[in-house]
Amino acid sequence: MRISTASFQNDAVSQMDALEAALAKTQQQLSTGLKVQSAADDPTGMTTVNQLTVEISASTQYVTNSNTAQTNLQLEAQAMTDATNIFQNVNTLAVEANNSALTAAQRGNIATELQQDLNQLVSIANRTDSAGAYLFGGIASTSAPFSQSNNNVTYNGSTQVNQVQIGQNQSISTGDSGFAAFMNVQTGNGTFVTSAGAANTGNASISTGQVTQPSQWVPGNYTVTFTDPTDYTITDNSSGATVSSGTYTDGGTIAFNGAQFTISGSPASGDTFSIAPAGTTSAFSAISSLITTLQSSSLNNGQLATQIGASIQQVQNTITSFSNVSASVGSRLNAITASRGTATTNQTSMKTNIATITNVDYAVATTALSSEELALQAAQESYASLEKMSLFQYLQ
Repeated sequence: MRISTASFQNDAVSQMDALEAALAKTQQQLSTGLKVQSAADDPTGMTTVNQLTVEISASTQYVTNSNTAQTNLQLEAQAMTDATNIFQNVNTLAVEANNSALTAAQRGNIATELQQDLNQLVSIANRTDSAGAYLFGGIASTSAPFSQSNNNVTYNGSTQVNQVQIGQNQSISTGDSGFAAFMNVQTGNGTFVTSAGAANTGNASISTGQVTQPSQWVPGNYTVTFTDPTDYTITDNSSGATVSSGTYTDGGTIAFNGAQFTISGSPASGDTFSIAPAGTTSAFSAISSLITTLQSSSLNNGQLATQIGASIQQVQNTITSFSNVSASVGSRLNAITASRGTATTNQTSMKTNIATITNVDYAVATTALSSEELALQAAQESYASLEKMSLFQYLQ
């Protein structure tokens, strides 16, 4: 079999081109630190790299979302702490005001201080984040969620809140609406509320009461009527039926239908007290109603004691409500911390996997470079030697 000179040269050149290309590729890998420059280098590996890159991008966004949510929730947590501190002061003032020895002027001074607390509470409820968005406006965060007219505070925000994704299958609310945080406080003892009749002439007051046997409690509206200063009847307003009656003892407990309460002081014949289903009110009303009570000049001691006692209960209910909101915020902050830790760990793992696929092994590449250089050198020398071979060299 004869090989032509042209075929020999073409084969030799092709071999040297291939060796030069391999050498250049190895040199590029060593200079860039990457063994996979394109999908052609490792189609399967590059597919995996692309998928991991997308997952890293999503995970990075989850962390960004988590940081934003954390900032907002921390601002909300501080707001709820400040609001709670205000109500601790309100509670102190209410207890101070619940003293029949105080003069109208002294109660008025307390009301003035309570007015300042109310104004501060509205200011807290209208706080904004660093971007100027209102914390408690819900999705309507561009305008102040609360407006105040004298002692009446109205919520103008949204009950819906923004949600952000902090994990592949996990979303979280970045705050609470002002309605949930400030406008949804239970009244009374959570089951019923008590009040003294506006026409009472005695000085007796009624406590907020409690349900001691829930299975016996029948929700409804009831009226306690004193037929004389020592005897009372309890009537179901819906049916007019008498559900209980008895003899009154100052400070003694009165029980009916699984509930009980205390009446203290001296009732007059015909005095009434009401028991009605509990509902909800706002944190602002807890203060404003107390202000109204302390500024009133028409209430007797029994009515004052009853309304102030109800306000104290409402203040405590508000503090409990704030505590529940704060606990929810704390749970979300913990979830963010856990989610961010998981995201960081996953990102490190995915980056390691990408590095394993794309990064060059310098020891292997250096060895390959030496071998390719030797092979190219040998091919070049062989080609040069064979190129000199000709019959004309042997003809003299």
